[in-house]
Amino acid sequence: MKVFGLTGGIGMGKSVADKLLRERGVPVVDTDVLARQVVEPGQPALEEIRQNFGANVIGLDGRLRRDELARRVFGDAVSRKQLEGILHPRIRQLWQEQLKRWRAEGQSRGVVVIPLLFETEAAPNFDAIVCVACSAVTQRQRLQTRGLNLDQIEQRNRAQWPVEKKMELSNYVIWTEGGIEAHAEQLLRVIP
Repeated sequence: MKVFGLTGGIGMGKSVADKLLRERGVPVVDTDVLARQVVEPGQPALEEIRQNFGANVIGLDGRLRRDELARRVFGDAVSRKQLEGILHPRIRQLWQEQLKRWRAEGQSRGVVVIPLLFETEAAPNFDAIVCVACSAVTQRQRLQTRGLNLDQIEQRNRAQWPVEKKMELSNYVIWTEGGIEAHAEQLLRVIP
């Protein structure tokens, strides 16, 4: 099985790539989805977050208040590292288990979407790494459409390696400035 790691900056097209690949029948696991699963009510990670960050990051419904946690960790590198220490090992275990299942099923390829692929030193787990990227202007426009302000965008960008560094270290780069057809065409050439 050929295993691809797919990375890129926030708002640069990872979710679109995920959707396009799934539509073509490519097995995909998205670590952002796994990150949500590991903090569901009753999960050990949620309790560990409460212990480390306080009860105010948990809503009355028992769910993680992502907005409050993001406000705290994206403005504080120490807190962000603390949160990553809680989440990243659990997320890594889940996607590695998924790879084992795909191998057992005889899948010919699989994709793991990991925004912090290089930052978490996950690169050795992949046969090839694909980076989706766009210009900073396009990124800002996309993220503002999602409701983020310029300060929030800058905080999130500082929490990741620069996309230029990710592009340099990747085997393939998918440039997502064009329409969805151009995005899909590039993906098809890289992950047939």
